[in-house]
Amino acid sequence: MSDNAVLLAETRDRVGKGTSRALRREGRLPAVIYGDKKEPVSISLATKDVVKAINRDSFLATVYTVEVGSTKYNVLPRDLQLHPVSDTPIHIDFLRVSAKSQIAVMVPVHFLNDEDCVGVRRGGVLNVVRHEVELLVPAGNIPESIEIDLLNYDIGDSVHISDVSLPKGAQPTITDRDFTIATIAAPSGGVSDDEEEEGDDSETETVSAADEDKDED
Repeated sequence: MSDNAVLLAETRDRVGKGTSRALRREGRLPAVIYGDKKEPVSISLATKDVVKAINRDSFLATVYTVEVGSTKYNVLPRDLQLHPVSDTPIHIDFLRVSAKSQIAVMVPVHFLNDEDCVGVRRGGVLNVVRHEVELLVPAGNIPESIEIDLLNYDIGDSVHISDVSLPKGAQPTITDRDFTIATIAAPSGGVSDDEEEEGDDSETETVSAADEDKDED
């Protein structure tokens, strides 16, 4: 885990709302490092550094090395609190991790060949049920995304988690069913047998994972 992005931090001797507000006025962000059966460590980071990391990375699915003086902590952001009006970060909880730690993270789903998908070219509609999938993965090998090739999916087909090639060491946190990630649905007017395979009116719709879960119950 030596290639982790680095965040520089300072220890906080005092905690509390007053101290946190004072830190924010100074352009610093209060945070805490916890876990691994060790005492929590209260720290602060430069707010601008954290904002850059949030804008650059999949922040909540990226392992960082937080340097506090000569001490280094490998951590994963677990709770990012934002200001309700400005959306600027106001506090972060970091979880200590090691290369062998197993952690649950939300991993984005990327669809490949969606425009060339057999069913979409016939006028079908891509219904995305889950834009992210929660996976249990090694902390030292968190995937940036999972990819699903839609090329050969036709109208009426569904993509289930069992159809996806997951990264080594990764497994879904939902294990009691083969949940749906996306479907290729027929258009509202239906598809005639002699309809040309190449259609110009293909579109993408989104349905919620909650709706999908309800259908599977």
